[in-house]
Amino acid sequence: MNGDPTTSEYGLLGVRDFDFALDRVPVSADLADLVERHWLVRWSLPPGRREQITLLPQPCVNLIFDQGRLVIGGVGRERFSYECTGTGRVFGVKFRPGGFRPFLGRSVAELTDQVRPLATLWGGPAADSFTAELTRARELADLVAVAERHLRAHWPAPDPEVATVGRIVNALLYDRTITRVDDVSKRFNIPARTLQRLFGRYVGVSPKWVLRRYRLHEAAARLTAATGANWAEVAAELGYFDQSHFIRDFTRAVGLTPAAYAEATRRHAAPLSA
Repeated sequence: MNGDPTTSEYGLLGVRDFDFALDRVPVSADLADLVERHWLVRWSLPPGRREQITLLPQPCVNLIFDQGRLVIGGVGRERFSYECTGTGRVFGVKFRPGGFRPFLGRSVAELTDQVRPLATLWGGPAADSFTAELTRARELADLVAVAERHLRAHWPAPDPEVATVGRIVNALLYDRTITRVDDVSKRFNIPARTLQRLFGRYVGVSPKWVLRRYRLHEAAARLTAATGANWAEVAAELGYFDQSHFIRDFTRAVGLTPAAYAEATRRHAAPLSA
């Protein structure tokens, strides 16, 4: 699985009216079985201005360095907005779906919808040292070097289940013939209950949630990018046979109906909020 993509490139919702920089950096090859990438978001706003970045989270745990705090963010099941003021940046390490379980040593479901200080996992001295080095790092390459050094220092023992989860998640992401969890069970010859337990322990959410989230990521991206996008066609191409089901899923996740979202992105309307 080393280096194969297992997460969507989407997730940033397209309704916003300010520019920010997003850099994504692949990890070194020796870390790629468990870690997907490094990322850095940067912005600079005039005094008194406040803007938001709204995201539809992915089924991944992230290590996040923000305003001097180093935390572990579990899979978030709801969209959320980050408020930007002044000049700032947020650096992160995105683990593969299932890739954080070996570091945690127990069910990743404990972290779902949670943000916890890294110190609760690695202890205060190790987390403090990591934080101090990230604080001193000025360039993205320096941040990446610091993060990879500390990841290697805490690298866990091999866990073959991570590769199994990765293959399943890759299929959920790319294979349009998979529309139900039963399709996954048949493809990988894993009973549905076993699959549910596996995803609970390693990913923190159900395979159904992952499948639906990936489809909604792509739907939002296509409605943003194509000015003439027809949401009914998008729904059908993404495996939704029931249009009302697609509208319900999309509206709950994004906060707007597909038609309203497409129109708002064309007008660059005010950012969505969580």
